[in-house]
Amino acid sequence: MASGPFTSATALEVGLSRRTLRGRRFRQLFHGVHILASLELTLQVWLRGALLILPRDAVVSHTSAMELWGFRRPHRFTRLELSTNTSSVTKHKGILLHRRLGRLTRYERAGLPVTGPDRTFVDCATRLSYVELVQFGEVLLHTKASTLESLERYVNDRHLDGVRRARRALVWIREGVESPRETLIRLMLTFARLPEPACNVIIERVGGEFLARGDLCFVRWKVLVEYDGAHHGAQQRRDRERRERLEAAGWRVIVIMNEDLRDPRSVPWRVYAALKQRGYEGPAPLINDSWMQWFGKAHQM
Repeated sequence: MASGPFTSATALEVGLSRRTLRGRRFRQLFHGVHILASLELTLQVWLRGALLILPRDAVVSHTSAMELWGFRRPHRFTRLELSTNTSSVTKHKGILLHRRLGRLTRYERAGLPVTGPDRTFVDCATRLSYVELVQFGEVLLHTKASTLESLERYVNDRHLDGVRRARRALVWIREGVESPRETLIRLMLTFARLPEPACNVIIERVGGEFLARGDLCFVRWKVLVEYDGAHHGAQQRRDRERRERLEAAGWRVIVIMNEDLRDPRSVPWRVYAALKQRGYEGPAPLINDSWMQWFGKAHQM
């Protein structure tokens, strides 16, 4: 009881009365499920509470499983999502229980039963935007929860809701991407019809000496695009010194900050200007209605 959710029945067995459970020491998560009021209400706590009142085969799935696998949207979904092979339904507010016909394979994440990373990727294709789905896929690769080969094999061998959309998103998933912001900026550039940058490239001086690892590199034109998460203090100083070394070696460094994403159209145009100065002869960015639909609120993604 002291460390997590418990049922009313368990509380009564150890001598707590219903009146005590309604007091300030406790908080009700769902009907018949309580926690100590002093405990932090994390996603894991909510899910452990939900599992106490759902079928024994229930597993965390869809967007709730996505968070356990490491990808959290800025705006969290309002309901917990879990799945079962039984015919059970739930009327508990805040829980969406999916009935699945195919056998559910249980994985474990943060001590909770959860759908596997590849299955979760496909399930979330019906919940996420196209850009978010690519971000989620690249998080799975970066954390080594899955591989590109495993995702490809899964989406090509299954006939599930969302699998067609998952296949389309998979075309844009790249290995070596270290943050959802990198994914976002790369897609902003590529979907504006600029050349696709290489991800996390090792940059060396003439002679092979290591210089830096660049987030998004246009190697041919020696243009580097990096996201700056507004570091402070010593990290900010190290970042500045690193960029000065890159510029001294002939690289043009474009830094994208959170504030820049409030005017997302400026991002591909800044990169285009730098590429053009370095000899790029391709077309200017194409910012159409579809691009604005995907990236018009990039600062919130």
